[in-house]
Amino acid sequence: MKNELSPVRKGIVGVQFLFVAFGATVLVPLLIGIDPATALFSAGIGTFLFHLVTKGKVPVFLGSSFAFIAPIIAATAQWGLPATFAGLSGVALVYFIVSILIKWQGKLFLDRIFPPAVIGPVIILIGLSLSPSAVNMAKECWWLAIVSLGASILAMAAGRGPLKIIPVICGIIVGYIAAAIAGLIDYTPIAEAQWLSLPSSLTDFHWPEFAWEPFVFMIPVAIAPVVEHIGDIYVVSAVANKDFTKDPGLHRTMAGDGLACLVASFIGGPPVTTYSEVTGAMQITRVTSPAVIRVAAATAIVFSICGKLSAFLSTIPQAVLGGIMLLLFGSIASVGVQNMLRNKVDINITRNIIIISVVLTLGIGGAVWSIGSFSLQGIGLSALVGVILNLILPRDKKAKK
Repeated sequence: MKNELSPVRKGIVGVQFLFVAFGATVLVPLLIGIDPATALFSAGIGTFLFHLVTKGKVPVFLGSSFAFIAPIIAATAQWGLPATFAGLSGVALVYFIVSILIKWQGKLFLDRIFPPAVIGPVIILIGLSLSPSAVNMAKECWWLAIVSLGASILAMAAGRGPLKIIPVICGIIVGYIAAAIAGLIDYTPIAEAQWLSLPSSLTDFHWPEFAWEPFVFMIPVAIAPVVEHIGDIYVVSAVANKDFTKDPGLHRTMAGDGLACLVASFIGGPPVTTYSEVTGAMQITRVTSPAVIRVAAATAIVFSICGKLSAFLSTIPQAVLGGIMLLLFGSIASVGVQNMLRNKVDINITRNIIIISVVLTLGIGGAVWSIGSFSLQGIGLSALVGVILNLILPRDKKAKK
């Protein structure tokens, strides 16, 4: 089923994957004050560039990164939006440097830094850290979220044929119909939208205004997305049952993400990063074809220039998406558990207990480490602490009974 889909089914599943990523992708530009269509356009272009660099082998969708919301807002207030987007090229530089280091040191270096005892809990965190946003979206209308979730579960558990690979679309359709019957849909955005309209960043294009201050400011911010990128590639590898850190190589995925961020900064879009939401959808549907992800990328570009379509997507109630996310994000966490089981991580070993416990506690607890205007939190901080503990703790010490 994974790689034997007909072109029509690939198209349907690809559109479904975009639905999964749509809410988060357009939320970031809304929060930083830019055109959401620009974010869709840069996500589509960025995903195609990523697939070009990774030889079309890795089923990854790139979307707007939440890690840069606060830094972009802070930098814009101090240096202005054009200089801020120029400064975001510093993020790409970090990705390129890490890519070179990984290529130089090789896979053994990665296995030393990110063993299963570190990667497992980080993957779990990737799913669990997203769960509050799913609950917040769902609680806007719990009954509607439950209807959408129930439809997705029914399609996933009891569906046959095409229905089994599009549980997300089934949930959205049923939830949207229920919301329409209840009078919860505002069709004004669809009526007011134009059929064709280019993203504002393209119609009013201007080169970013380079300045050293925002460039240097953004470099440390890239640490967390870089670490999360590594975790996401391990997640996708586990879901697809392929080791993408070897083929095409983690250095290529890192370079591809960096190139996508660089292009996004030049066209006025937010930095893009690997999207765990889409990975969760792949885990549920068992569809891991890179071609399907490219369909999602092409759809994002089409939606960015078709005002009516993007306006329609914006009318989908948050509760409908939230209900589906409750299922998707939990599935990501389950991949982390599977990763540790598959690699036979011994939780009777003291060092493993310490690493897993501290990583999960810091991540779930929302710990933040700040130095001046720079802060590290969430998955980035937890993963960094896990790596440090893995390097300094003594090995092969059994837990005392």
